Amino acid sequence: MIREKVKVSTRTLQWKCVESRVDSKRLYYGRFILSPLRKGQAETIGIAMRRILLGEIEGTCITRAKSEKIPHEYSTIVGIQESIHEILMNLKEIVLRSNLYGTRDASICFKGPGYVTAQDIILPPSVEIVDNTQHIANLTEPIHLCIELQIERNRGYRIKTLNNIQDGSYTIDAVFMPVRNANHSIHSYVNGTEKQEILFLEIWTNGSLTPKEALYEASRNLIDLFIPFLHAEEENLEEENLEEENLEEENLEEENLNLESNQHKVTLPLFTEEDRLAKDKQRENKKAIALKSIFIDQLELPPRIYNCLKKSNIHTLFELLNKSQEDLMKMEHFRVEDIKHILNIKSIYSE
Repeated sequence: MIREKVKVSTRTLQWKCVESRVDSKRLYYGRFILSPLRKGQAETIGIAMRRILLGEIEGTCITRAKSEKIPHEYSTIVGIQESIHEILMNLKEIVLRSNLYGTRDASICFKGPGYVTAQDIILPPSVEIVDNTQHIANLTEPIHLCIELQIERNRGYRIKTLNNIQDGSYTIDAVFMPVRNANHSIHSYVNGTEKQEILFLEIWTNGSLTPKEALYEASRNLIDLFIPFLHAEEENLEEENLEEENLEEENLEEENLNLESNQHKVTLPLFTEEDRLAKDKQRENKKAIALKSIFIDQLELPPRIYNCLKKSNIHTLFELLNKSQEDLMKMEHFRVEDIKHILNIKSIYSE
C-alpha cells in the first residue's frame, strides 16, 4: 500500500542534466534539476542528497607506503629531490578508479635519473589511474626507488595513525570521497494556485566517476537506507493476512462441525477456485515487490559479474531472476562459472 502511494506521487517528477563539463582529468562538474516539487520537498531532498554525495559514496586511494630504505617519514635520500614526507603527500593526491573490495597491493620500482609519475605505479588488474601525469618524485642520480603500496576502497576520510610500523611502512591520509563538493539550491514558482519548487544540484567529482554516476550511486544508497522500513511494512501486512486466513479457516471449520452435528450431508469447500487463484496472485505480487526492493549491490557479487550485470541494465534481484540461462550466456564476458554462481543465487531466492 505504501509503495504504491510513493509511485503515484513521484510519477510526474522529471530530472535533467542542464550542464556537464570536464575542467581537468581530476575535476568533473555536473548540474542537475528535479521538478516539479511541492513546497518543502526540494529542501528535504537537497539536504539528504548532499550528505549522501559527500559521505556515503565509496572511492579508492593509496592508504599505505612501505620501503625498507626509509628510516623515518621526514628523512631525505641522496639522489631524490623530494623528502619522504613530500613523496607521501604526492601519493595521497593520486586518484584511482576501481570496483575492488577490500585491499590490494601495488608497487613502484624506478631507476633514476628521471621523473617518477603515477604511470610508473604497477597496479592490480581491477584498478586504473585517472591522471597518469601526477608527479611523485624526481630522481637526480642513477639510484633505484622501490616502494610497496597498499590500495583500499572505502568511504569518507581516514586520518593516518601516528605510530608507524617498524618495517618502514607508513600510513597515508585516506581521502576516499570521489565527490569533491556538492551544493543545492531551490527555485520557487507559482503554478496556478499551488506553490511549486525546482531543485538544482551541483556536483564536482575527482574524475574517478562522473557527476551523473555520483548522483546515481547517491540515490541508490539513499534508497537502501529506507528499504528496511518498506520490508517492515510488508512483514506487517503478511502477518495481518496470515491472521485473517487463520481466522477464516477456524470459522469455516467451526461451521462445518456445526453442520455435521446437525446431520447435514452438505460439504462446503473452504475456498472457491477463484479465491485460491486470487490469493496465489496476491502472494506472487508481494514476492515480486520484495524482489524489486533488493538490488544486486546487496548480493556481494564478484566485481566482474557485478559489472557485467550492470552493463546489461540488470539492477534488481527481480530482473536477475527473470533472466534465463540462455539470456545470461549471451551477455558479454560472461563465463560458465559465472552462470553457475547466478544459478546458485536463483535457487536460494526461488524457494
